[in-house]
This record gives sequence, structure tokens and C-alpha cells, in this order.
Amino acid sequence: MGEEGIWKDVTKQGINPGKATILALGKAFPPQLVMQEFLVDGYFRSTNCDNPELKQKLARLCKTTTVKTRYVVMSEEILMKYPELVSEGIPTVKQRLEICNEAVTEMAIEASQACMKNWGGSLADITHLVYVSSSEARLPGGDLYLAKGLGLSPDTQRIMLYFAGCSGGVAGLRVAKDIAENNPGSRVLLATSETTIIGFKPPSADRPYDLVGVALFGDGAAAMIIGSDPILEYEKPLFELHTAVQEFLPHTEKKIDGRLTEEGISFKLARELPQIIEDSVEGFCDKLMSVVGFQNKEYNELFWAVHPGGPAILNRIEKRLDLLPEKLSASRRALMDYGNASSNTIVYVLEYMIEEGLKTRRDDREDHEWGLILAFGPGITFEGILARNLCALNVT
Repeated sequence: MGEEGIWKDVTKQGINPGKATILALGKAFPPQLVMQEFLVDGYFRSTNCDNPELKQKLARLCKTTTVKTRYVVMSEEILMKYPELVSEGIPTVKQRLEICNEAVTEMAIEASQACMKNWGGSLADITHLVYVSSSEARLPGGDLYLAKGLGLSPDTQRIMLYFAGCSGGVAGLRVAKDIAENNPGSRVLLATSETTIIGFKPPSADRPYDLVGVALFGDGAAAMIIGSDPILEYEKPLFELHTAVQEFLPHTEKKIDGRLTEEGISFKLARELPQIIEDSVEGFCDKLMSVVGFQNKEYNELFWAVHPGGPAILNRIEKRLDLLPEKLSASRRALMDYGNASSNTIVYVLEYMIEEGLKTRRDDREDHEWGLILAFGPGITFEGILARNLCALNVT
């Protein structure tokens, strides 16, 4: 069967037997909500810094990121308990991990419970756990603490993905897809959890990129249930995961550079990162689209669930692929409301996509809309999944 035949055959089907589907989504956040308009004064006050030049620079960055609100673990109580976090040159990785390890587990449990509630299944039905985080380090890992906190069976098979950065959510989804399709009857819980405390530092002219992180990143957790052959009596498939691809760009490993130091994690992003992604995104997407016979650059025929690494990346992708503005609206909303929450953010994007789809559904709209789920992380690594939006099947 040629590519065109594959496309027509698959489109006519409801849910393809054996193909992994996302069955539920969930999210959770720490209690501190930060309004972007008050961030600058609060950050400089809490770090005891009085540098007008750096303050003005952060104010400019806060406007360009398009972020309006974020949630963060950091609080006045934490800074009172650990005042050394705002001091230069003091080893604080131990203190940071004490905070982060507990915080990410708590958020992951809450997000997983929310996801389970949305799913309708039971803990006993969970056969596998995939846990993703770039905000902790311990042995045993956060996957065990999450399993224990949820009360999962000791027989639950676990896997961790650490330090995959912004691509971690889609990487975890790729792994969960493989597990679900190779273990008939399985139900995979994918949980992601992140906090910026691991890299929180006072402002410094020697670390100008830190201000970008302050203006852009947020904390939170997310969860998904993935399984094939859904039981339609109580499971509502949201997206079918058709094909997953990972690709790294040679000679770009220093373009997203993160290092665990005695003072926490230190990140550096190359200025040319948005350009590098723009130059490579078209070929990567064409590779995924060709699986079902999309031709002639039919990008606007797809839905686009893109991890919002930042407005520059979204703008470059929109321009290179000549996307209609609404195609990235879910990504832009997630960035505005939650900031770049690293691996979690793709779930927030998918939630907004479902919400927007239900509001704008038309009779002439294709019931099984194809699209791409994309993220970019250290490597530079591209993660992509060709998927179908099945939400129309749940509308009666």
C-alpha cells in the first residue's frame, strides 16, 4: 500500500488496534503564584540585590517572554530557612536537593492523582511508571518515591528519564508509547515534575543568562495515562500516538549547556538556538508527516502541540512553516499562563488544545485530525510524535 493509501485507510478508522493513546491528562502546581508585573521587584528584594542596570534588563526580558503568570516552589519561608541560597560562592547543592527532591515528589503525586481522577481507572490498573525530571538527583530515584507516595503495586515496572530538559515530556511520551504497544493490556502512568530552585541564584553581571531563566521558567508537574486498545466504557482516548521520532543535531551539544555544580545547576543557552531550531524543524517535521502521506508542505492541515521553549522559538517555527497564527495558540497560552515549565509544559499545551478544539468544533471539521507533538532539548535533541486528535469521539 502506498503512502496515499495508508493515509486514506487510517483516516477512515476510529481507533487503531494496538496503537498507544493518551487516555487522561493531569497537572499540579506549587502554591506560590508569581505575577510577571511584580516579579522584578520581588526577585531583587528577596536576593538583597540593588543593581539598577540588571533590574532594568530583567524588566525588559519579562516583557519579551510574553509570560504573565507562573507558579514557583521558592518562597519567603524557604529563603529564611536557607539564606545561603542568595549568597555567591557558597556550596548549596545539598540544600537545594533537600528542597527539590521533596517538592517534585509532592507535585508529581498531586498531578498523578488528578490524572487518575480524570481517567477513571484504578491504581491497580497501572502496570508501568515513567518518571521525568531535570530538577532532582538521588538514589533511589524519584520514580520510587512517586510509586510509594501513590501507593502503586511493588510489581509496577518503573523507568526514569533524568535531565532531558525541555524535551523530557515528549521523550517520556515516546517511551510510554513503546511500553504500551509492546505490553498488551498495560496502562502507563507518565509523570513529570520540575522546580527552578535547583538553579535559583542571585542576579550577577557575570551570569547574564540567569536573568533569562528568571523571566521565563516556572515550576509544576504533569501526568498522563497511556495505553492501547482503550476500554470505551470508561476510558476516553484523547490522542492516538502514531509514530515517534527522536533526532539529535550533530555538533550542537554545547548550545544548551547545563552543569550540576556545588551551587546548583548552571545553564547556558546559545543565542543562535532559535535559528538552529528554525533551520532543522522543517526536515524533521516532513519526516514525521511522510509516514501518512502528507505532501506539498500541508502544515496548516495539522494541529501543532509545540513545547513553548520561548517566544523566539515559536515565532521562528511559525515563520519557517508559514503556519496560521491559531496553530500555535495553545503553545502561546501555556507559555503565558505557566512560563516554560520544562518537561511539564507539553501537557499544558495539550490541555489548551483540547479546550480550544471543543470551543471551535465545526461540522465540516475532520473528526480525526492529524498533528505533531514537538519538543526540543539538550543535544540539540528533537522529539516528535505524529498523532491524531481523538477528542471528537468523546463529544456526544
